[in-house]
Amino acid sequence: MTPYGPVAIYLAVALAAALLFTVLPGLMAQRKPNAVKSEAYECGVEPTSDVSGRFPVRFYLIAMLFVVFDVEAASFYPWAVQMHQLRVFGLLEMIVFVIVLGIGYAYVWKRGGFQWR
Repeated sequence: MTPYGPVAIYLAVALAAALLFTVLPGLMAQRKPNAVKSEAYECGVEPTSDVSGRFPVRFYLIAMLFVVFDVEAASFYPWAVQMHQLRVFGLLEMIVFVIVLGIGYAYVWKRGGFQWR
C-alpha cells in the first residue's frame, strides 16, 4: 500500500458519510406540507411586518472585528503548547504579535469601531 493509501481511504469514508448524512434524511423524510410549516419562524412571535430593511453597515464592521480579534486570540493556544520548544524565538515572535494586535486594537478603538451608535 502506498503512503497515501490511508489518506485516500479516510477521504473516501468521509465523503461517503457526508453524502449519507445529507441524502438519506431527504429520502426518508415524510412530506406533509401545510401553510403553518411554510411560514417563517420568528422565535414564537407572530411576524408583524415585512423584513425588507437593511442591516446597518456598523453591524458587519463589528462582526468582522470580532472575527479578526477572535482568530488572533485563538493563535495563543498553539504558541502556549509549543512554548518550551520555541524558547526565546517563540517568545519574541509572540511579543511582536501582541504589539501588532495592540496597535490594531488601539487604532480601531480610536476610530470608534467598538461603539454601537
